[in-house]
Amino acid sequence: MIPRLILIPLLILMAAANAASALAQDKGTVNLKPLPPLANPNDPKIGAKELFGRKVLPAAMPTRVLGFYAHGCIAGAEGLPINGETWQVMRLSRNRYWAHPDMVALVKRLAAKAHKDAGWPGILIGDMSQPRGGPMFTGHASHQVGLDADIWLTPMPTRKLSRDEREEMSAVMMVREDKLDVDTRVFTPGHLAVIRAAAQEPTVQRIFVNAAIKKALCREARGDRTWLHKVRPMYGHDYHFHIRIRCPSGSGECESQPDPSEGEGCSAGDLAYWFKDSVLHPKPPAVPPKPKPPMTMASLPAACRAVLAAPDAKQ
Repeated sequence: MIPRLILIPLLILMAAANAASALAQDKGTVNLKPLPPLANPNDPKIGAKELFGRKVLPAAMPTRVLGFYAHGCIAGAEGLPINGETWQVMRLSRNRYWAHPDMVALVKRLAAKAHKDAGWPGILIGDMSQPRGGPMFTGHASHQVGLDADIWLTPMPTRKLSRDEREEMSAVMMVREDKLDVDTRVFTPGHLAVIRAAAQEPTVQRIFVNAAIKKALCREARGDRTWLHKVRPMYGHDYHFHIRIRCPSGSGECESQPDPSEGEGCSAGDLAYWFKDSVLHPKPPAVPPKPKPPMTMASLPAACRAVLAAPDAKQ
């Protein structure tokens, strides 16, 4: 059952198609303009993002995860209500608050734990997936199968944010300007508590954070530290963290990712790469790389065609 979503953008058709990126920090818009119909949607060369980005609601099909995190789609996705007692969804204009029901349930549990364990009013939710998953116009390569979610590292305010605020508000940067550590003026024990709560969820396979945040977690974690092996350094992720869950039980069409190694990943050697000057301050290549061709439907699991063709799920 798809819950009724207050303020669901029924006319949203991803007006940011021409934007260079749509990371969590990028602003959205309240003045959405629908994209024009495709002249030939059956053209095999057309980018799959053009098709998935025009789907406003999930497919009226049983829930199925098809393919890999960065190469697939989802049928029967569930929408996270944009307001809960301990969460609010940001950037509504992107229409990316859909996911597998297991992920939706996890986000709700994490929001409650953030309130209880960290003392936050709640959490702010960034991108999950599109209504039918698939590649996006902008931003992520992953988030295609409803098993990824971005959580802002900015605690939820004590009031309900307006539509404008959800599009315009920026997340707080957690990393120092020199990129070597967290900014202790804003990164608190509450942040550790929230990330730890997410990592301790049994279905969570990986959590991506900036290397400086990983460094701080390694330094500050006390007691049980077994959860640290799930927290992996990754480029960006300095104002939000990225949760990835395993393929749900019985999802034979879902392509799993190997589990991370069991070590904490906290040694100097584990983190050395991320703090090399060439990584912190990369130089532009002498020859700009050629843009990758867009992912087409032919490259996605064949069942994703049926997901696109299915009627909209009822709200």
